[in-house]
Parts: sequence; C-alpha cells; structure tokens
Amino acid sequence: MGYPIHIVDVFTDKALAGNQLAVVLDAGDLDAAVMQRVAREMNFSETTFVMPPSLPGLAARVRIFTPGTELPFAGHPTVGTAWVLATEGRVPDEALEFTLEEGVGPVPVRGEPGPNGITFWMTHPPLTFGEVVSDRRRIAAALGLDESALVPNVPLQVASTGNQFLFVALKDADAVDAAVSDNGRLASAFGDEEPLGVFLFTATGPDRLYSRMFAPAFGIAEDPATGSGSGPLGAFAVKYGLVPPSRRVSIVSEQGTKMGRRSIVNIRLEYDADGDIPTRIEVGGAVMPVVSGTLVGADA
Repeated sequence: MGYPIHIVDVFTDKALAGNQLAVVLDAGDLDAAVMQRVAREMNFSETTFVMPPSLPGLAARVRIFTPGTELPFAGHPTVGTAWVLATEGRVPDEALEFTLEEGVGPVPVRGEPGPNGITFWMTHPPLTFGEVVSDRRRIAAALGLDESALVPNVPLQVASTGNQFLFVALKDADAVDAAVSDNGRLASAFGDEEPLGVFLFTATGPDRLYSRMFAPAFGIAEDPATGSGSGPLGAFAVKYGLVPPSRRVSIVSEQGTKMGRRSIVNIRLEYDADGDIPTRIEVGGAVMPVVSGTLVGADA
C-alpha cells in the first residue's frame, strides 16, 4: 500500500532548479494531520495532496501544505500539480484546460504545448490592494537593509489574490541580493499583527523583474519561486510605474537566483481602459520531472 508521489521542479526548463514540489496522488483518505507531517518530511516550500473534487465539473481537489501550515492557494503548487495531472493521464479526455478546486475555490489552469514540453498557466483569483506600511525604516531594517535601499516614491503595500504579501520595491539587484531573511526580525517588524510573506524586488528592464520572497513565519526562509505572489507583484509594479502600463502586459520575474535555484516566472496582465486592477492575471512556467515513486508510511 502507498500513494503515488511525484517530485517536480516548477518555473524552470532545467531539472534541479526552480521551485521543488512534491505531489501526492490518490490522497483522499489522508487526514490533514498526516498531510502536514508528510509536508514536514518532504521539507519543500509546499507539498500538494490530490483527491476527488467536491464540486462538479472540476478536475481534482488540491490541498497545499508548507512544512508548517496549510495554504488556501499557492502558485507553483498549482502549476506543478496541473502539469503532473496532465502528464500522468489524470485529466478526463487528456484536456490541457481544466479547473482545480483549492481552498480559495476553483482555480482555472491551462497548458500550452511547446518545443520543450507543456507550459502551464494558472488564472489568479481577483486582486486586492491592502494596507500601506508607513514605517519604511522598520521594514528595511528587518530585511537587513538601510531605508535608502527602498525606491523612494513607491509605498510598502500589501496585495493579494488569495495569499497576502507585503511588496517592497528596491533600487537595484544588489539591494535585493543583500537582503536577509531573519524570522525574529521580520516577526518583530509586524508587531502584534500576523507576519506576512515579504516580496522584495527591483525592475531590471521595462518588462523584467528580479525578486526574492521571505516567509520564515510559515517555515519558508526563502522561496525559489512564488506563483501566488507573482501575479500581484506584476500588478504592483504596473500600478507604481516600475513596469510601463498597457492594456496587455507581459512580465518575466527572475526569482531564486540568490539561493541557487533560478526560476523564471511569466506574468500576464490584462486591463480595462482605466483602473489599476487587472481584469485578468495569469502566471505560468515550465515544469521538469525529477522523481516518481510511492509514498509509504503515510497511514502510520
């Protein structure tokens, strides 16, 4: 007895780069406590568990766990799980466009065949911009930086399409690389509020970003690629003039390079004639298989 398990690297076209993901199939009889223990055992930023959907017309239900907690939604787990389901023949009629059930509700995904295999895209839930953090020096210090490293006229602001992140725009790639993920400092920076993942980035061209994401409070000191945050990242960069606005915007975000797991996250945004909230946000990337096998002992 056991559960089929696949380890893949997401947002990369080269194995042993990108963001690692474990996908456990046929997991409908596992309870949440066991799923959490398995995610802790895998010790990747996320592990997904696939089971039959509870809603009609959806391909599968997916639960997502970090080593420390369950998430309602996440990007590279959605993209990687969709790729595994499609390549393992787990989608009816071998469809490349289907919908997954996650904690935030239905999440549409679609695959685009290409010369290097199938690139999967996910459509984000609606975007909201939230609180602006006024104490810029406190956040910079929590990242091990001086306040002068921040882009002067861009606020530190929370944004979300299901997972909240605090977005911090820095002046250059050197500043991004100089930042340090420290659980104690970041927890203190949020005071009595629950700590958020901190997404720091810089613009390196009109349609390119260089980024890192720290979420030590969730067991992730640094994430190699953060799909759920990359959609809001793109919208944030457009909103504050770091990427030129247009009705349709395409952005490439390079993440994970500093930690030796370079990831390429593609972001597509669509806008109405006015407004700074995209009407559609898609994030996509390549997926590479690494390990396939059987998970045993999960029912212990």
